[in-house]
Amino acid sequence: MEFETKAIHSGFAQEEKFGATFFPIYGSASFAYKTAEDLSEVFEGKKFGYVYSRISNPTVTAFELRMNALEEGIGSIATASGMSAIATVFFTLTEQEDEIISSDCLFGGTYLFFNEIMKKYGVKVHYVNINDIDSWKKLINKKTKLIFFESISNPKLEIPDLKTISKIAHEHNIPVIVDNTVPTPYLWRAKYFGADIIVHSTTKYISGNGTTIGGILIDTGNYDWKKSTNEKIKEMSSKAGNFAFLATARSKIYQNIGFAPSPFSAFLNLIGIETLPLRMDKHCENALKLAEFLKSNQKVVDVNYPGLQVHKFHETGRQQFNNKFSGLLTFFLNSKEECFNFINNLKLAKNLANIGDTRTLVIHPDSTIYLNCTQEEKNLAGVNEKMIRVSVGLENINDIIEDFNQALEKI
Repeated sequence: MEFETKAIHSGFAQEEKFGATFFPIYGSASFAYKTAEDLSEVFEGKKFGYVYSRISNPTVTAFELRMNALEEGIGSIATASGMSAIATVFFTLTEQEDEIISSDCLFGGTYLFFNEIMKKYGVKVHYVNINDIDSWKKLINKKTKLIFFESISNPKLEIPDLKTISKIAHEHNIPVIVDNTVPTPYLWRAKYFGADIIVHSTTKYISGNGTTIGGILIDTGNYDWKKSTNEKIKEMSSKAGNFAFLATARSKIYQNIGFAPSPFSAFLNLIGIETLPLRMDKHCENALKLAEFLKSNQKVVDVNYPGLQVHKFHETGRQQFNNKFSGLLTFFLNSKEECFNFINNLKLAKNLANIGDTRTLVIHPDSTIYLNCTQEEKNLAGVNEKMIRVSVGLENINDIIEDFNQALEKI
């Protein structure tokens, strides 16, 4: 099936008893069995079954199957948030005294997770410009357990060259983890550029309307986990083969920490996925038109959107994302005061901390999302007090531009 068809039909056949065409919500904490032997065999792994929704749930499974189909992976695990998806991956792949290499331009929550949680548990994080190949190649050693970056960094909007990065990483037997939240699988199948594990905050474009929090991780099948330097995964590979990472992540980390999403959240994500292709096309179209308008406005100091041909990463993005660059952009005014004045005068766009909504959203990252980051971290992320981040929505582009124009006129 093509992508649009998989977004609607994958992961669920028509329900046999009542004929439902959309997967129902199984709002049950646990699941009963007729005999003690049946339940025992499920616990022993001798047959499939649901036991407890902290481990797995039918509605959540339907969401996992659909996202896995879209990313064309071998399996996935849905989580309560994007951060819990990242945490599941990192807790599974690392031990004390291990090291990781990460892009230096990251979403603020990811920075804080690395610096306040991973470092606390004895994992060393090396931040680099991920496109500076020589710099991060020098950091690789026997303790390096993974390389991590965002496919389009939020909010700096840098685009790494995944084919080059993954080729070098795999030569050193290091798995590559990609946060594909901003492009989504509709714009980019990172698997075919070398990604081993893909994570999403499904709160964003996957759900699409700001109604739920969620995350997911997908194993693409690219990495041979029998060669893993992680002892837990290597041990699991003797039982689970190439599903060793997923089996270890679910049994050793996910269910023990309690990262499971609610069935209702999975249900809302399933609803969102069905319109993902249509929405992403419109997000991309509107974002480019808004970026072009801002570029032409004399009160705007600079505009950062990879879809603009003058952008540093336009050519890389054109090749990787088929000339579509998602719906996120940033622009710069002369001061923090001007940024606040602009935001306060908007009538249509909403001022809040999210992206990927049907509505156009704006935020001043320096005083909000990155408030607790150091100045060095802000600099690496491309954040300063003159920046405004925009998640361009699905409203008529003329209305979006008119709203931005009238707010700029009042500066």
